[in-house]
Amino acid sequence: MRVLVLQHAAIEHPGIFRDFFEADGIEWHAVELDEGETIPPLADYDVMWVMGGPMDTFEEEAHPWLVPEKEAIRDWVGQRAKPFIGFCLGHQLLADALGGRVGRMVVPEVGILEVDLTPEGFEDPLFAGAAARAEYFQWHSCGVLELPEGGISLARSPACACQALRVGEAAYGIQYHVELTPTTVTDWGQIPAYMSALEDAMGEGALQSLDAEAAARMPTFNAEARRLYDGFMAIARETLGA
Repeated sequence: MRVLVLQHAAIEHPGIFRDFFEADGIEWHAVELDEGETIPPLADYDVMWVMGGPMDTFEEEAHPWLVPEKEAIRDWVGQRAKPFIGFCLGHQLLADALGGRVGRMVVPEVGILEVDLTPEGFEDPLFAGAAARAEYFQWHSCGVLELPEGGISLARSPACACQALRVGEAAYGIQYHVELTPTTVTDWGQIPAYMSALEDAMGEGALQSLDAEAAARMPTFNAEARRLYDGFMAIARETLGA
């Protein structure tokens, strides 16, 4: 299985999923779009994996590479119907590229916050074995405000009606983060936009406390990452006939 990873910041990579790829012998190739790298021929890959980033889906003038990225997502999901998973910005790009609407939230979500599965999410194979309610790591001020045609909301929180979505049989978006490693919080704190959002939400000096809380919960986050990875890869293999 060949995985194409689209990244929007060097330090916002697949995180612990890299360990899972290696253990499973999965070949993956990262494209750093914010550094001017171009998307390779899609026919060379089986799965598209799209990470987060500090930019927003509607900032195409400041980040013109968002335009071909959305085109690639439309091709991948809308035409090729191949397995897709996106996290945070990647989740929002899935919705935006397929005709949904992404915009600023009334209340940003930063920290470790509660998420509930919807009835549809509870029945979805991606969430087999997942808790109906759990706390996840969040760091975003925009959200999916309107689903794309055919989109199904699989999870929600009090501030965000779409914490996870599915389009078709094998295209998924996840707003929250499960890819955390021990350095994630401090790494992301180097991004000015993230640090500003963090201090607006949790106060000055919040990075250290958030890092400590994430560290205490890391085994739980990593276990959920593994569960979600296994579920998605099973869906991918079935879709690809592998």
